[in-house]
Amino acid sequence: MAYEVKSFFDPVSSTFSYVLHSGHGSVCAVLDSVLDFDIKWGRTSTKSADEIIEFVKENSLEVEWLLETHAHADHISAARYLKSKLGGKIAVGSGIREVQKTFGEIYNLEEAGKDRFGYFDHLFEADEAFVIGNIKVSAWHVPGHTPADTAYVIDGKAVFVGDTLFMPDVGTARCDFPGGNAEILYRSIRRILAMPPSTYLYVCHDYPPNGREPAYITNVDDQNNNNLHIRAGISKNAFVALRDARDIILSPPVLMLPAVQINIRAGELPTAESNGVRYLRIPLDVL
Repeated sequence: MAYEVKSFFDPVSSTFSYVLHSGHGSVCAVLDSVLDFDIKWGRTSTKSADEIIEFVKENSLEVEWLLETHAHADHISAARYLKSKLGGKIAVGSGIREVQKTFGEIYNLEEAGKDRFGYFDHLFEADEAFVIGNIKVSAWHVPGHTPADTAYVIDGKAVFVGDTLFMPDVGTARCDFPGGNAEILYRSIRRILAMPPSTYLYVCHDYPPNGREPAYITNVDDQNNNNLHIRAGISKNAFVALRDARDIILSPPVLMLPAVQINIRAGELPTAESNGVRYLRIPLDVL
C-alpha cells in the first residue's frame, strides 16, 4: 500500500514529528508529537501540535494512532492534547513499563508500584503487527537508548527509528539514561541496518553539524556506509567503547526532568492542585 509522510520540525527541541497517511481522506497516525514548553517561565503552548491538527483537518484525515517511539527526555509529548482534539489511540512499546517503574520511583509518583500506569491506550509487544488504514506496520522493540524504544516498520519499506539512529553525520543515540545499554543498542541498530539498502529511515531528531539544514530522512545504505558511530565494519566492542566515552561527557537534555514525568504518563499533565495550578516535580541529588 502506498503511503505518504508529512514532517514537522520543532527547532527548540530539534524534534521531527510526522503524520503517516495514504492520501486525502485516509486514516493516519501521528508520531512523536511536541507540546511546546518554555522552561524559563514554566509555560506550555500548542503551536507545534496545532500545525499538525491543521494539516490533518485540511486533508480530511482520520487519526487512528498517536504513536510514541519512547518516553522522550528532550520534549513533552502532545499526544494527550492531540487525542482530545482529533481522537486516536496513544501507543508505545511495552518496555515503557520498565521506564515507568524506574522514573515513577525517582519522582515518587503514586503509580510507581504498579505494573503499568494505564495512561497509554495500547502497549506494543515485540514485533506486533498492526495497520494504519491499509498500511501494514510492525512495532520492533529496539532498546538500548531506553528500554521502551520502538521502531515502526512500514510495510518493510521504511522505518521510523525514533532516537535509535540519527543522520549519518550525527551518529547514534546516547545510552546513559536509566535502563540504557550500548551493547543492546548495537544489536537493535544492526537489526535495522540489516534491512534492504534502499529502506528509508525517518529520524526523530537532527542536530546538524557544519551549518547544514536539518534533515529527517536517510536510508540503510547511507547509514551503513557513513554513520559516524556504527557504519559497517565497526565491531560491537568498538561501538560500546565509543558510545561509553561519548556519553560520559554529555550533559542531560534541558527538558529531561520536566519531560519524562509527563511522557511516562502519555503526555498527561499533572492534576491541578487546590489553587488551580499544575506543578512538576524536580528530584534533587538523585540522578
